[in-house]
Amino acid sequence: MKVAVNLSPVQFMRGQLAATVSSVLEATGLPAERLELEIAEELFMAENAGTLDAFRQLRAMKIGLTLDHFGTGYSSLSYVRRFPIGKIKIDKSFIGDLIDDPKALGLVRAVTTLGPCARYRNGGGGDRNA
Repeated sequence: MKVAVNLSPVQFMRGQLAATVSSVLEATGLPAERLELEIAEELFMAENAGTLDAFRQLRAMKIGLTLDHFGTGYSSLSYVRRFPIGKIKIDKSFIGDLIDDPKALGLVRAVTTLGPCARYRNGGGGDRNA
């Protein structure tokens, strides 16, 4: 079972994220492979060298990285390609409208088709329970 944690852009901008995550993993005994960090799409859009470096450090630790809320911002396939993410979560605003909105259905189908072709896992947003 994976443990998913949402990260805010502020947590990335503080620096030393990989070191902080490493300390938490050591303190809790959670294997890095079981941790999935969910990062909002807006962080990808504000890309900088420090952010990309943090992503690479986390992936080197075998931590899963998820692009969360995909489709809420200026979704770009170029940052999806550049960043070492393993999963794309489509925003719940698309998932909730699948029955009533043919455009939402078409976009979700396109992204879910794209995912496996580019070696990403797909997911949909929705309610979260602790």
